Order: sequence, then C-alpha cells, then structure tokens
Amino acid sequence: MPDKVVTRFAPSPTGYLHIGGARTALFNWLYAKHTGGTMLLRIEDTDRERSTDAATAAILDGLSWLGLTWDGAPVSQFERAPRHREVAEELVRSGKAYYCYATPAELEAMREAARAKGLPPRYDGRWRDRDPSEAPPGAKGAIRIKAPTDGETVVHDRVQGDVRFPNKDLDDFIILRSDGNPTYMHAVVVDDHDMGITHIIRGDDHLTNAARQTVIYQAMGWEVPSMSHIPLIHGADGAKLSKRHGALGVEAYRAMGYLPEALLNYLARLGWSHGDDEIMSIADMITWFDIGDVNKGAARFDFAKLEALNGVHMRRMNDAALLDIFIATLPYLEGGPAIAARLDDRRRAQLLAALPGLKERAKTLVELVEGAAFLFVERPLPVDEKAAALLSGEARAILRGAHAALATVSGWSAASAEAAIRDYAQAAGYKLGAVAQPLRAALTGKSTSPGVFDVLAVLGREESLARIADQID
Repeated sequence: MPDKVVTRFAPSPTGYLHIGGARTALFNWLYAKHTGGTMLLRIEDTDRERSTDAATAAILDGLSWLGLTWDGAPVSQFERAPRHREVAEELVRSGKAYYCYATPAELEAMREAARAKGLPPRYDGRWRDRDPSEAPPGAKGAIRIKAPTDGETVVHDRVQGDVRFPNKDLDDFIILRSDGNPTYMHAVVVDDHDMGITHIIRGDDHLTNAARQTVIYQAMGWEVPSMSHIPLIHGADGAKLSKRHGALGVEAYRAMGYLPEALLNYLARLGWSHGDDEIMSIADMITWFDIGDVNKGAARFDFAKLEALNGVHMRRMNDAALLDIFIATLPYLEGGPAIAARLDDRRRAQLLAALPGLKERAKTLVELVEGAAFLFVERPLPVDEKAAALLSGEARAILRGAHAALATVSGWSAASAEAAIRDYAQAAGYKLGAVAQPLRAALTGKSTSPGVFDVLAVLGREESLARIADQID
C-alpha cells in the first residue's frame, strides 16, 4: 500500500447528490479515515451543457449535511482542460497516440459494417500508422490512443477480483476531440494522477472504463491506482434504483426527517457488513470499514429498514444532541418552520424535557414535529376528530374532577400529577384509562402523545390547568 491513502469523490454537477452517489462518497470517506488518509473532491463539470452551479452547490450542501468532509478545495475538471490537452499531445510525441482525421461519414460507415457482421461498433485504426501529412487540408484531427491489439488488459479490482478485457475489444478510442476538448475517459486519468489518487472507489458501471483508463496509465508510464468497483443499489424489487424506489437527492432525506448518522449507517450496510452489527456509530464504521469487504452483488434499498434504523438512532441519541439536530433541521421539515418561529427559551426547555417521551414514539424528525406540536399551539387548542370523540359524553364530568384534583397538587411533577389522578380515579370509581384518555385529548388536542403525566409535567401547572379548563367550560 502507498505511504498514504488518497481517495476521491468525483460527482458530475448535473443534478443533486443522489443516494447512490452519497454511498460512493461514504465508502471513499470511510476508507480514507480508516487508513489515516485523505479524501479529495473533484467536480466533473466537463459537460458544459448539463453542468450547473446550482447542482454543484447542492452536492456540496448534501455532503456537508452528511458530515462527509473532504480535504482541500474542490477541483474543477473543466478548468484543467489545458493540462488534459498537454498530456494528449505528449502521448502523440511519444508515439503512444496519433491524430485521426476520419470523417463522421467514414465513422458511420465503420459502425454500419460492424453492425452488419453482428459486431460491436469499433474504429478500424485507419489513421494509426498514416502520416498526418496525408490529412485533408484544414482538417482538425482528434487524438486517439494506440490501444494494444493483442493479449488482454487486466483490472485488479479489490471488490470484483481480477477482471480481464481482451484488447481486441478496446479499439483506439479518442482522448482529445477534434475541437481540442478532452474526453471524460482521458480527463479522469490525468486528474487522478495529478491529484495523487491512490485508491479509486466508484460504481461498477465504471468497470469497462477502468480497462480503457488502464491503457492510458500504461501509455504514460504512470502507476495504476488500486481500483474498487462497488455494486449499484437496486430497489426493494430488485430493479435498478429509480425515483420510485428512493433514488432521490439527499436533501429529500433531510426533509423526510432522517438523521445524517442513521442514513450513513444504512448506506454503509448496503453492500458492506461487519458481522451481525446493524447499528453503527460513525466511529464504529471508521474502525471496521475495509473496501475489500464490500460484496460483489447489488444491494437493495428498503425504506422500512431505513426508518426503523433511524428510530433506533433517535432513541439512542443524547437528548441535547438530538434537540440541536432537530432545531437545525426544522426549516426543511413539513410543519417545522411554524415550530421554529415560536421557539423561545421557555419552549426550548419544554421541548428538551419532552424529548425522552417524544422520541420513544417517533421514527423520524417529521414524526417528532407531529409529536411536539402540542407544545406550540395557542389556547384554545384545535382538537382532532379522534380527540373530540374522547371529549364527548361523560368526559367533561371526568375532566372537572381531574382539574379539581390537579389544582391541589403542590410541587408539580409527573409523579405528583400521577398520584393525584390515581387517587381521584380510585375515589370516583374510574379505571385510570377512563381519566387519562380525555385528559390527553384536552392537553394535546390529539388521541396519542407521550405519557399523559409527562405531558402535564412538561406543560407546567398553569398551562395544564388552563387547557383542561378550556374543555370543561
């Protein structure tokens, strides 16, 4: 292994950071952290038609939200085009590449001839050994690499094993177009070499590119980095991941209320495992991760598993830390901005006190917003349909008795409120549930909430008695 591992994440800024890209970034980041190395970031923005600044910003924002930090400033591939041209011309000078002046019509004829024989379309090498002086006047040539014509090119892959490509299938592919712009295939090799990348970790849809890129490395006499091509993520039905499966940008997962650490834990387990460990902290993942342990087979994305895992991470998280993440995420959550607008010091303290009960019932931060809503509503409370049913009939009489019992409590707490309600229920001949249910509806406007005595404690004496009184009058 080299003295220091250098990995890279190299997204194209043509859209958001999608979930497959996030996992690729995670595997690069984990391997760099695990080995004490660094992860660099390169924005592959050579496709000028489709690359946008907004997409670049969304990718950086998504990585930052996930906590996948990179070293140094992001590198723009487009800005390095002069260097890509320089290397292509150097390959021509050394006899490893050549100018090709085949016309579009000639190339189309080659494709047609190959199709007629049932072969893949290939360039026939007609300019490989011709003198450029034979070029038509004023023609601008493209630069093609001289690919080896016999034997095979082997990609030594730490996930896929040794993958062999017959050289007869590679053909002399273009590295610099006739307009002077480098091809993606060439730019990637020059950038990875110049950035000192030692380990390339990317999706296995790049495996065929790896053979062609190896040809360029060898032509330049450069060391080929360690390659690891990780399987793509599929939907729960086994089909390639699409929008309906969850192939969304990571910002959508933030809006759905997932914690970054839980999402990373879930993504790490898509194609990699450590024994039977399901729940992992970031520190665990860094300690345990090795790229050689990634499976060859495609992993399946399952929202139900992600949600369950998120719930476990929320329950395990320290309340103060969870509150900080919750407040920071409120602007992105449905119903969140309304809570954020009313979050003064008193309500923040109430929210912290309510969290132990709230997080037991929530699997996402969106559910936490729903559960915490009772703290932020103005009196008189809006009451939902199920809660209204609990407040009909005998409920008002029960609430009158409960109000009187609670009004006598000194030293307000969940325990003292519970003792008063139990005594009242026993004396009046009610089961505890018959008192607790209308009490919950009066206090929260809903039929479900954290434990009703916890709700009383969090709301405080004055607000609790006032909310109950609203339903009696």
